Amino acid sequence: MNYVLFNHLSNNGGGEARADALFTSLGVKTDDADYKKIDLVGLDIAEWMKGVTSEDLIYLVSGDGTLNRIANDLYDTEVPCPMLLISGGTGNDFLKDIVENYPSEGYTDVREYIKGLPTIKVNGKECHFLNGIGYGIDGMCCEVADKKKAEGKEKIDYTALTINLLMFHYKCPTATVTIDDGEEKVYEKTWLASTMNGRYYGGGMKVAPEQDRKGDGLTFVIWHGSGKVATLAAFPSIFKGEHVKKTKMITVIPAKKVKVKFDIPTAMQIDGDTVLNVSEYEAWK
Repeated sequence: MNYVLFNHLSNNGGGEARADALFTSLGVKTDDADYKKIDLVGLDIAEWMKGVTSEDLIYLVSGDGTLNRIANDLYDTEVPCPMLLISGGTGNDFLKDIVENYPSEGYTDVREYIKGLPTIKVNGKECHFLNGIGYGIDGMCCEVADKKKAEGKEKIDYTALTINLLMFHYKCPTATVTIDDGEEKVYEKTWLASTMNGRYYGGGMKVAPEQDRKGDGLTFVIWHGSGKVATLAAFPSIFKGEHVKKTKMITVIPAKKVKVKFDIPTAMQIDGDTVLNVSEYEAWK
């Protein structure tokens, strides 16, 4: 059987339309007997996977948030057949990273990429992450975007939202950072304190251009010490990964383990999913 898994809530509610577009690209109809379309919303995927065999094939129409939840749900579960990823979200930073860094013909089989993922502990809970953690203005951006979606706004311009927060609403905390259980270091006026497993998050921000998700470490990136005007002027460079050249405001540190404390509770995002009122986090690989 060919299974087409999708999240109807992804891509601003257009997840099923993306799944139907896959059928069109494959040249089959949605009611073809050899294909079965399954909505991931409400599905216990670990339990469902028990009925899948090595003879089957899974097409996963997914964005980063959905893929992150699947990776956590299947972390200790064997996936017996190829699980091919098809772009189905608004950001798709995971797929962008994979296509650029590990090119291959056809769709990407995600099974090897959802094993051995790093762990984050925040607000007393642990989970795994695919791409990265955005703590600071990026988390606040996701917090505000969630509110706008709840109010019925379908399309969110994250870049414009970030710039607005940068100029008028975000209050820079002081960050205390510990790398690999070493000495604490204090950073004033912190705009973001990200720990990266991949290179991208935030819909194309190349936060950690040298990070290799197949490696055994992480990359910690902290933007700090700069004023609003300088930060705004430098912000576009993050989309090409050129922000790391601005060493007076950007510090990049390879790490196995990262601990960050803010003196002001701040929202964070984990592969696009928002966590509110965070005072500290730990991440390791």
